[in-house]
Amino acid sequence: MFKFILKTDNSISPLFLRLALGAVMFAHGSQKVLGWYGGPGFEKTIQIFSGLHFPFWMTLLLMFIEFFGSLGLIFGFLTRPSALGIGTAMSVCAYMNHVKNGFFMNWFGQQKGEGFEFHILVAGICLALLFTGGGLISIDRPFSKKR
Repeated sequence: MFKFILKTDNSISPLFLRLALGAVMFAHGSQKVLGWYGGPGFEKTIQIFSGLHFPFWMTLLLMFIEFFGSLGLIFGFLTRPSALGIGTAMSVCAYMNHVKNGFFMNWFGQQKGEGFEFHILVAGICLALLFTGGGLISIDRPFSKKR
């Protein structure tokens, strides 16, 4: 089972997918966990999500997934679980908060909130990484080599 989770090939495509999604999700996770990039930080994030009636454990799980899952993608470490976590978190987020706002992002400030187009891209990238694994230049790669 562990070998299947780490299995990948020598393809370069997953590298680009991992780095792009990892960088974007690292910024999101850093906002919540560290307060970087104008984010609220750990304590304020807990307060915000508890005000939205999210259980404490669920908020911690989201923060963990966005922060450490993004690092997993960047380094290609546990790529499949990282992609699964991020894809699931973003799908739940889209369903709970963004579907009601329509498809498109709020580019011109004309909507009440953001649409779900970004979430579809994230889910697609996560699905691709679930099928391919980390690819070239991933920590997972040495575990895939035949011994």
